[in-house]
Amino acid sequence: MKALVVFYSFNGNTRLIAEAVAKAVDADLLELKPIKEIAPKGFMKYFCGGRAVIMNLMPELYRYNVNIDYYDVLFIGTPVWAWSYAPPLNTFLSTSKIEDKKIALFCCHGGVKGAIFRKMKAMLGNNTFLGEADFKEPLKRNADNNVKKAVEWSKDIFKDNKL
Repeated sequence: MKALVVFYSFNGNTRLIAEAVAKAVDADLLELKPIKEIAPKGFMKYFCGGRAVIMNLMPELYRYNVNIDYYDVLFIGTPVWAWSYAPPLNTFLSTSKIEDKKIALFCCHGGVKGAIFRKMKAMLGNNTFLGEADFKEPLKRNADNNVKKAVEWSKDIFKDNKL
């Protein structure tokens, strides 16, 4: 089974988890990078990020050279913005044909995850979902423990589903 970890990271939390997952299950990495990123500091990041989610914006992403069809298993990760997934993931999910894949979802947040997994599953429709995991402020709240949790979770996904 060939696996890919697709993720967007704003402050590095989701990148930390994505890299741990990829290493644990020998997966390739695809980091989604918007061409125009919102400012990472100050109150406006919350306003702009929340507005982008509510308005269902799809920021233009830098091109990537990954063929999703090549992979059997996708781990998809995002920070939680306004109780949903970040807009770069919206672009990816809306423009990629992802069908008949085995998918595990993860998110990083500072408060609550809201309905993020339900919303992601709705966008990903015709697939098999293997599991979900959320990580609260992994860089601030004992990064080593969060990496360990991500490694165990991803290995369990493979073991429990006989991948």
